[in-house]
Amino acid sequence: MVAAVVWVILSYLLGSIPVGLLLSKVKGRDPRKIGSGNIGATNVMRTAGRTLGIVTLFCDMLKGFIPAWLAIYCGLPTGVVGAAGLAAFAGHLFPLYLKFKGGKGVATALGVFLAMKPLAVLVVFIVFLASLFIWGYVSLGSLAGAALIPLVFLALDAPPGFVLVAAIMAVFIFVKHKDNIKRLLAGEEHRILRRTRSSR
Repeated sequence: MVAAVVWVILSYLLGSIPVGLLLSKVKGRDPRKIGSGNIGATNVMRTAGRTLGIVTLFCDMLKGFIPAWLAIYCGLPTGVVGAAGLAAFAGHLFPLYLKFKGGKGVATALGVFLAMKPLAVLVVFIVFLASLFIWGYVSLGSLAGAALIPLVFLALDAPPGFVLVAAIMAVFIFVKHKDNIKRLLAGEEHRILRRTRSSR
């Protein structure tokens, strides 16, 4: 029991590491003061360039993947695996080191899901890419993936605890994207890909 609690706390602390902010500081920039103000990969890409944005994405995924995967590898109960993944995700959203003001959690959640059910991530990633290709919005693709992941977990017979964790993360991702949702509805959201009829 004590070991499980310690593991969850360590998972939160790992998730709290603001990778995007630290990498942006290398170029003397702060993603919290540019673009969306988010410390995630998309805004780091705008702030410090594509390379650091991609590195941020990878590292944020690892923050979720490592605690959950190691818990699975060590044979810990699914409840502990889910709690560790959720703690890492919470760390990214509410990081101790940034006065609990963090990112939106998509990449970290993706890392957790990849450890729990890799096939589910493949399905959701295809949906994300299709959404991105058709509409050009990263936020819309992320929201579509978040809404779908608990259903895919169910379809793939994931443990109930994993399904619950996926559903909780999906809710928080939607809450964290509330401003993006408003901009999407108003037609003011920033596009990563521009596919218009006039450009064809």
